[in-house]
Amino acid sequence: MSTPTRIWSPIEFERNGKQADSLRLPISNDLSAYGWIPIPIVSIRNRAGPTAVLIAGSHGDEYEGQIALLDLARSIEANEIQGRIIILPALNFPAVNAGRRVSPLDDGNLNRLYPGKAHGTATEMIAHYVTEVLLPMADLVVDLHSGGRSLDYMPCALIRPSADRERHKRLLELVRVFGAPISYLTDGTGGGGGTTLPAAAERLGVPVITTELGGGATFNHVGRDLASSGIMRLLHHIGIWPDDRMEEAPPTRLMEVPGREYFLYADADGLFEPAVAPGEEVTQGQHAGNLHLIERPTEPPLPLAFPTSGLIACRRFPTLTRRGDCLYGLMRDIADNREQT
Repeated sequence: MSTPTRIWSPIEFERNGKQADSLRLPISNDLSAYGWIPIPIVSIRNRAGPTAVLIAGSHGDEYEGQIALLDLARSIEANEIQGRIIILPALNFPAVNAGRRVSPLDDGNLNRLYPGKAHGTATEMIAHYVTEVLLPMADLVVDLHSGGRSLDYMPCALIRPSADRERHKRLLELVRVFGAPISYLTDGTGGGGGTTLPAAAERLGVPVITTELGGGATFNHVGRDLASSGIMRLLHHIGIWPDDRMEEAPPTRLMEVPGREYFLYADADGLFEPAVAPGEEVTQGQHAGNLHLIERPTEPPLPLAFPTSGLIACRRFPTLTRRGDCLYGLMRDIADNREQT
């Protein structure tokens, strides 16, 4: 039996209407022995129907999704839908409030701690609440991400491949409805692997559409607009948003990240001088940039080369680089019919 969550809220998820309040994350510290930290949440329900859980702010320095969901929370009323929409625009609120990727309370990276722990750290408690309370209610989850401080991403959507054939086909259908210019399949290699929200949702049979909408801890209007339009198409597709004037999704280019060879990492400390931008096609061995060695000013910079051919999905944003930092992430086209199976 699952351990009950320690997070609570005055939100009544079965109640019709629009409710805006917060989850209460219990935190005991020197100045607040019985205190809690608020995590903003909006529940919009009108009669029985499917449930969509919309999330942003899993990482606090990713802003396109946060703004898209704040816009949505203000604009949608209960009488316009059939079913339920649960909106969490700042899921890891301590990280959002600090403008950081990870929580200042425990250095927790929320999308590396699923399925979480009821009696764990602050971030583990949030992951546990999502896994034990929100996912079982959901017919669809949309988890909005960007590159944050360290990466600049081209706007795209991604899904975690499912071992269940019918569920995998459903995910492909949903990501096409979302309508990003690029959609790719990844099992989290190079990232969180089995500790992410999509991995936890897969174990429960819940479809998750994830995005990367920009980066550099800045704001990208293109990414925000993609999030907004893609979410509305998904809400219409699953029957929550009944407006038949919805524009058809543009075509998406299906790609994949098959392994770690699709990432280029720094092998020394230095100043990163990139040679290509996200969205560009590159070939194996092509010049990727230089790494200037600050402490050896008379030595030439280290030349960088791409380990494989593909499309640049993301590039490191800060110039100052440490050994082990990811400089580029690549994707390749799905060359056969695996995506149809």
